Amino acid sequence: MHKVVVAITGASGSIYSKLILEKLLAIKDQWQELSVVMTENAKQVWATELENEDYKKYPVKFFSPHDFTAPFASGSGKYDIMIIIPCSMGTLGRIATGVSDSLITRAADVVLKEKRKLICVVRDTPYNLIHIRNMETVLLAGGIICPATPSFYSKPKTIEEAAATVVDRVLDIAGFDIATFRWGR
Repeated sequence: MHKVVVAITGASGSIYSKLILEKLLAIKDQWQELSVVMTENAKQVWATELENEDYKKYPVKFFSPHDFTAPFASGSGKYDIMIIIPCSMGTLGRIATGVSDSLITRAADVVLKEKRKLICVVRDTPYNLIHIRNMETVLLAGGIICPATPSFYSKPKTIEEAAATVVDRVLDIAGFDIATFRWGR
């Protein structure tokens, strides 16, 4: 049973965080704990893009980005999966350089040092050389960079269906057993 932390930063792409929370709640038999940390910018972007504050309605434990007493701020908390979705380039840069100035960056540092699964769903485009090098650093440290790039072979008909192709891929990478479109089936 997994212990999962979902971190939501202020990058555009609130639809991805919404969908991952919904999909994780739908497979709650596959995890033991689900915690969420969301930046103030993420709340503002969510309200702008999704025109609601429905993140408040999810039955999960939310932690302040400044709460360093959260269980996943320490390796002894045994959280084995961290998904940052969407992951801003600023957050990625702080992770890459070891700057643990928030609960998100501290938790990412913990996950990397404990050799557990860190998945950064970067959303910005285009990338500059600093972004590429930060992605390389996180990858070399054991993290997984999963750009929020939808696939289209499943022929998504809505924005949510297109975004779900990214979220389903992230859940696959995290090791969850999910029902999703599979190539060649």
